[in-house]
Amino acid sequence: MPIIQAFWAIIRRDLLLAFRRRAEMANPLFFFVLVVTLFPLAVGAQPNLLRAMAPGVIWVSALLAALLSLDGLFRSDFEDGSLEQMLLSPHALSVLVLGKIIAHWLVTGLPLLLVAPLLAVFLGLPQQAMGTLWLTLILATPLLSLIGAIGMALTVGLRRGGMLLSLLVLPLYVPVLIFASGAVDRAASGLPVGAQLYILLAMLLSALVLVPLPTAAALKMSVN
Repeated sequence: MPIIQAFWAIIRRDLLLAFRRRAEMANPLFFFVLVVTLFPLAVGAQPNLLRAMAPGVIWVSALLAALLSLDGLFRSDFEDGSLEQMLLSPHALSVLVLGKIIAHWLVTGLPLLLVAPLLAVFLGLPQQAMGTLWLTLILATPLLSLIGAIGMALTVGLRRGGMLLSLLVLPLYVPVLIFASGAVDRAASGLPVGAQLYILLAMLLSALVLVPLPTAAALKMSVN
């Protein structure tokens, strides 16, 4: 099988498995919606305050939802032996890992991308910031999956690696959170956001190139 065909086969397989476990697939999305909708109940019906908090609330909720979904990236493959078959495959493991990360984003990041604008309207985010919110979600949610893949690969062999995964991944998520929420906040204030978007784009392109190789190496170490 050519490497490109194997790459698409990995994506197709993970998507089929995700749709067979719809409840697990919906958990991060429900968590995202629940966290965002709880904020108005906590701070009260203050439109100006909610409008000012909207970029940070949406992005913190998206970050936590992405963190919640990371456990399904390699864990099931490790438990049923599929990960060992990937390691024994003649194809480059880094390419197969990239396919799994893309499938993970399609299952978890893409629904957040579709629901977030509705929640932004619920929080009163100005219309002029909606386009920037979309752009930050398109650029940064794949970045969350890529960064999280490294932490998940390092902890996949541990029985209770959830806390360690959070400690490894959350510090790496902070720059993404700062630039993404900052871009939306500046757009809501009518300020230029080109610098933040270019930084997010550079981070995404760098991660696409650099992340698959160390993730593949970490998976080999975890299995061994």
